[in-house]
Amino acid sequence: MDNDFELDTSKREQTLKVRARGRKILANPILNWGTAFTREQREALGISGLLPPAVTNLERQVRRSYAQYSRYQTPLSKSIFLSDLRARNDVLFYALLTDHIEEMLPIVYTPTIGEVIERFSSEYHGARAVFCSIDSPELIEQNLLDFGLGADDVDLVVVTDSAGILGIGDQGVGGVQIAIGKCSVYTAAAGIHPRRTLPVVLDVGTNNLGLLSSNMYLGEQHPRVTGERYDQFIDTFVNAVGKLFPHALLHWEDFGADTAHVLLNRYKETHCTFNDDIQGTASVVLAAVMAAVKITGKRLADQRIVVYGLGTAGAGVADIIREGMRRDGISDAEALSRFWTFNSRGLIMEGSKKVRDFQAPYARRAEDISDWELERPGKASLLEVVRNVRPTILLGSSARAGAFTEEIVRTMAESCERPIIMPLSNPTSRLEADPLELLKWTSGKALIATGSPFGQIEFEGHNYHIAQANNALIFPGLGLGVAVSQARRVTDGMIYAAADALASLVNEYRTGVAVLPSINDLRLVSASVAVAVAKAATAESVAANPCPDVVDAVFQRMWCPVYPELEIIDPE
Repeated sequence: MDNDFELDTSKREQTLKVRARGRKILANPILNWGTAFTREQREALGISGLLPPAVTNLERQVRRSYAQYSRYQTPLSKSIFLSDLRARNDVLFYALLTDHIEEMLPIVYTPTIGEVIERFSSEYHGARAVFCSIDSPELIEQNLLDFGLGADDVDLVVVTDSAGILGIGDQGVGGVQIAIGKCSVYTAAAGIHPRRTLPVVLDVGTNNLGLLSSNMYLGEQHPRVTGERYDQFIDTFVNAVGKLFPHALLHWEDFGADTAHVLLNRYKETHCTFNDDIQGTASVVLAAVMAAVKITGKRLADQRIVVYGLGTAGAGVADIIREGMRRDGISDAEALSRFWTFNSRGLIMEGSKKVRDFQAPYARRAEDISDWELERPGKASLLEVVRNVRPTILLGSSARAGAFTEEIVRTMAESCERPIIMPLSNPTSRLEADPLELLKWTSGKALIATGSPFGQIEFEGHNYHIAQANNALIFPGLGLGVAVSQARRVTDGMIYAAADALASLVNEYRTGVAVLPSINDLRLVSASVAVAVAKAATAESVAANPCPDVVDAVFQRMWCPVYPELEIIDPE
């Protein structure tokens, strides 16, 4: 426990007991309330002379901060402003973010976080996180302890090795910002107290030549380490987290495609671990698919699905939709038969080169396309697959801009009354198709979700609300559900329960309705997901703390960004 204060972060109602005095108060983002301290509090804490005399409440502080934020012109400058605010005053930062979540989420998270990461070394102004170097594996435990949290103080450890950051690849030590951003979303969306999250970067070097050649780069300046040494480093880290923070969920973020599935499979049966790129993406897309299928009046088990881009995220999506189909009453073999998938080399076929293990189950046999008329025998293009398979669902996670052409979409719409089309790639510049064009090419009948935010589009007299398949609709609630139930593992059933809970919140059927809830409803969404996840953990016997009243347990754990009761105690 910090000697300057005491605070039980596991409860919604909190009392902050403060021992610190003077400038130490204003230097600590947990203690610093700025101008919100009353005059009596200022005198008792020894900060009367360190603040202007006026006393302002949190509401006015938020209003002033928003005005300051609004004067910045670029996303990067807005991000830097918010980062500096978070470093000064936790409550004010999260109050501001919560009040303007739809506007600010793209600033503290995707897509702006990509630029923040790329410019980490040149724009460095501090980072509240843990840095672990592969060159000093013996220091991992001490690195984690340096953050100042005890065994029962941590609900989440968000870790990246920066190998596959968003759509921009290997970013070395700068990837720490994605872990920091993720922790901020856990707090803003699900009310997990900011002192119960721990962002970590595993610096294993980088293959980014721009970083390696820069004398400004702040990470280990050597090529990325792989193989046995990497595996041992990861194992040391995972064991250290399990030892020091036994109740924490270990959240893997933006690991490379070659390692993400391997690490998840290696540890998911022995540790409470979750990969957002695989499982979070899969869950939110499944929710969008389930809601869209319900709007069409069909069964999930009856869909024919093309996945264009079966990488880490795409395979996770395909796997969970297969699980949904099995739950809808068909065998796994029949579910697999309904998928047609592509990687960077084209339609995945048996015997194809460079098919990863997680892609292999989706490989088609040569006889599956033997009677098709193809421009290149044995090589089916996306258009040719759409023409012959007549899919009802088209998912894109390829990062290939414009891959869903007008001809492809119109061909799909010819045989499908309500085509479900989801160009999910980020950022917007890599989107497989623009939502407005999809509406034009399908006469407004397409049910759409995208990876980037689009909001509302007007088309032929109707307002279409384009759903954003944002992982923030899933992972905060899942983390909260794990924390409430103290789940020992994250099971497939818990991931499915999260998707089902999210899909159940889509209950409108008017023209143009979004197939996912709005980002503005993140607190409601996260609470609903958390309840479903906690119940599933109990049902699957992985909950160390099964709750008789799950709704109340979730409510009591959701921290609100307000200044707590203040108790000023004598210094030791």
